Amino acid sequence: MPCSTRDLDAILEIVNEAAAAYSGVIPSNFSHEPYMSREQLDAEITAGVSFSGFWEEGMLVGVIGIQHVSDVTLIRHAYVRPSHQRRGIGATLLAALRTQAGERRLLVGTWAGAEWAIGFYQRNGFRLQSAAATRRLLDAYWEIPSQQASASVVLIAQGGDGS
Repeated sequence: MPCSTRDLDAILEIVNEAAAAYSGVIPSNFSHEPYMSREQLDAEITAGVSFSGFWEEGMLVGVIGIQHVSDVTLIRHAYVRPSHQRRGIGATLLAALRTQAGERRLLVGTWAGAEWAIGFYQRNGFRLQSAAATRRLLDAYWEIPSQQASASVVLIAQGGDGS
């Protein structure tokens, strides 16, 4: 279900709660409190990221963003409240997003050290790209600092790259 502007505070809360898992895993200059500020969230939305959410008993408990860039669709900011993880919420959000992406290639970038995130995407039909392919894809579709790119990986939905 699409999120609206009235959900922005809850989106931030979810992102920042769940991103605590990155502590000690990502480069220190990218690890800060909060992980995402309101200004950063607003900038993401202005750049075309739209969020969908999963509600349980009237409370937003998971979010996933989608951004169409050129000829691909990027998954952006997929997070579930830690208290609600391992219940299939992330997989449900991902399945809905795949429907939204249609026939476009579906890519996700994440921190190379976030093994749990990489495993989640692999269990849900994504293939980890080589270092060279990751760099090409990051350069083509993301606007991130070089140091962040060197600490990141890209996964592509199987079947979303012509295979």
